[in-house]
Amino acid sequence: MKNNKGFVHEFTKNRALFFMAAPAVLFVFIFQYIPMIGLVLAFKNYRYDRGVFGSAWNGLENFRFLFSAGTGFLITRNTFLYNVLNLITSQFLAIVIAIIITEIPGTLFKRTCQSVIFLPYFISWVIVGTFVFNIFNYETGVMNNILKGLGADPVNVYDKPYVWPFIICIFNSWKWCGYNSVVYIAAITAIDIECFEAADIDGANIFQKIRHITLTSIRPTIIIIFLLHMGRVLRGDFEMFYQIVGRNGQLYNTTDVIDVFVFRSLITSGNIGMTAATTLYQSVLCFLIIMIVNHAVKKIESDYSLF
Repeated sequence: MKNNKGFVHEFTKNRALFFMAAPAVLFVFIFQYIPMIGLVLAFKNYRYDRGVFGSAWNGLENFRFLFSAGTGFLITRNTFLYNVLNLITSQFLAIVIAIIITEIPGTLFKRTCQSVIFLPYFISWVIVGTFVFNIFNYETGVMNNILKGLGADPVNVYDKPYVWPFIICIFNSWKWCGYNSVVYIAAITAIDIECFEAADIDGANIFQKIRHITLTSIRPTIIIIFLLHMGRVLRGDFEMFYQIVGRNGQLYNTTDVIDVFVFRSLITSGNIGMTAATTLYQSVLCFLIIMIVNHAVKKIESDYSLF
């Protein structure tokens, strides 16, 4: 006789687990799925007096307005390049930190180092933005005070857009490397200790063990982390860019990303249709990118793909 293994059977068997997951499911449904109804505004000429569904349709006019002046391509390029650069640097630094921490012999010193490195994650971007301003401010910044003390001329960093990709990348890596290293530390800890003991017997040095055992063993974790982050490669960290750069118009061409552009458009022009079109465009591109990257990984090494 065939047993019933449907949803009712699973719910009856794991009722407690379903109830534990219910708040998270409701939260995602209410705050992530229900607001998706508003995406219809991307194809409408929104009017406050007519509401979301009463406003007239205008086809792709909002998308045309976004790309007509080149703004769409600019913010897409900036968002993509910043996220790829931040992903590579922060993850590379996290892997290096994880390897160093796991190689530290003293338990107390190891925990102390891990706690210190993890600390920047708890500092808000508002505070980080204050750090950046106090370091690079032309008149009272730490950097220019040091230059003046050395007899050199002060430098107006806020007038040099080409240096800001490096500044943003450095502070992003500083803030996230400790948090990102936790996953890699867990993956390294799970490696069978007998592999390292066998390498010691064969005369392998520490760098050979890291290359042939540690990095090889955590490669699936690295690939999965990169795949998950690629799904957000066109979603800029709004707090980071807004708090570090602020409303400095001289830096927009170099630092403006999609999320900041949408926010600034809402508070300046109030064009809800265009901002909705930008958000839809951003979400569709993120979906296409994760599908393409996952397909490429599946072709190369199917065991490492997400699905």
